[in-house]
This record gives sequence, structure tokens and C-alpha cells, in this order.
Amino acid sequence: MSIINIIRKIINPIKVDVVRYPNSDLTRRMKLFKHFEINKVLDVGANKGQYSKLIRKIGFKGEIISFEPLSEAYKILTKASVKDNKWKIFNFALGDKEEISTINISENLFSSSLLDMTSSHLESAPASNYKGTEEISVKTLNEIFSDIVNEKEIVFLKLDVQGFEENVLRGASDILSKIKGIQIEMSLVKLYEGEMLYRDMIDLLESYGFELLSLENGFHDKNSGKLLQVDGVFFRS
Repeated sequence: MSIINIIRKIINPIKVDVVRYPNSDLTRRMKLFKHFEINKVLDVGANKGQYSKLIRKIGFKGEIISFEPLSEAYKILTKASVKDNKWKIFNFALGDKEEISTINISENLFSSSLLDMTSSHLESAPASNYKGTEEISVKTLNEIFSDIVNEKEIVFLKLDVQGFEENVLRGASDILSKIKGIQIEMSLVKLYEGEMLYRDMIDLLESYGFELLSLENGFHDKNSGKLLQVDGVFFRS
């Protein structure tokens, strides 16, 4: 009997389960990081720092640069990163052009978007309802890349920008050849007005020279179980 099954048997009366951590998605992601020698992560759409804290917890020791435009989330992100001298944060969004724009703020914060939300999204996750707006600064990776990355660094780009992923990629077209890997949230059904769905996103990334190497489960409808989003992990061919 495995050690996990022994522990399950002991604690079964209190209805607590034991699973291996990290899970298979995270284990596979970190193997890819190691295989491609990733030493810098650009965390775009950082929210409260969940992604960066997780990759730190499971062993990533390189530099992280996070981008979060929402003032409320940015304050929490600041506290999360303050003791990590290899984690830098910026209070602006990334897109396809430099501008001042208005972002919709969701009640749960992490569903906030520069795009309008569809009824399908709201029905599946009522807590994602927009509660207000905020004026934010938007920049492009093309214009800031040389200031945050040096030629010796092997860069992984994580995008979780609630339907705005295509815009961020268009604004990074000049420097994507310098990116080794990308993790991107892809919708199977339209959750934000104007977003690119997964089939077209895969085609777009392939046109930039990236190959899909892994899929990770994402957002699903809690009532039906229908999968609505996945994270695609791509690396340069």
C-alpha cells in the first residue's frame, strides 16, 4: 500500500483527501521550464501574484516581472513581492498600442478585462460580474522589452489577460522571436466580446514559430462541468 493510501485510510473518517502536490499540470510545466532552461518569466495579468507565487513554490528561482494594471490588485501584488528581490512589478497593462484606456473591474478582481463580458461567462461565474471601471495605462512589449530583458536571458511569457491575449501578442510582434515559451489562456467558447478563440490562437502562435506542447485545465462551468478555458503552453519549435 502506498504512503498516500495509508494516510487516506487514517484520515478517512474526517472526509479529507490527500493528493500529490504539485499536480501533473504543474509538474509537466516545470519540466518544460527546466528542459528549455527558462530563467526569466514575464507574468502579464498578474492580478494578486497567484501565478508567480506558485512557480516560486514549486521551484522556479529565476527573475519574475509582473504586470498588473488594477490599483486594488496591484497593492496586494506589492505586498506579495516585497521580500523577493528577483520579483519586479509594474502597474500598467500590455496591449497592441500605447494608450490610456478603461478597464472593467469584476467583483472577483481576476475576471477584470478591457473587453465586455459575455452572458455565457456571467452565467457560469456570477462572481465575475463587473462592479465598476478604472482608467489605466497600456503599453506594448515591443516598446519596453529591451528595458526589462537582456540578451542572455531565456524568457517565458505568461498571458492571463481575460480575452486581451491577441492584443498583447500583436503588441509584441517585433520581439516574439526572443521569447522561448508562452503560456496563454485560451477560451473554448466566447467569454469576452471580441476575443480570439482557441483554434485561431493556436494558429496565430504557430505563425510566430511556437508549438503547443502542453494543455492545462482552466475555467469550467460549475453547474454543467463544461470546460470553458484551457491554458496552452507553447515553446519555440
